[in-house]
Amino acid sequence: MHSIQVKSHVDSDGILFLSLPEIRDTDVEVTIVYQPIPKTEKQSLASLYGICADDPVIVDDEGTLKSLEDNLT
Repeated sequence: MHSIQVKSHVDSDGILFLSLPEIRDTDVEVTIVYQPIPKTEKQSLASLYGICADDPVIVDDEGTLKSLEDNLT
């Protein structure tokens, strides 16, 4: 007995396509246990505005190293 775990999409007609490339021209018994994946709302870019406000970027007086600037070309 072998086990595989896949994430797939069930089409609007209720058909799930499952490919078993290692098994050909043979009979198999299949048991399916499924768990629907809840849809998540996509965050807009505007909702991310200001999330780093409590962790500001600190710029020191030394600037960048000359050796680092040479590698930018």
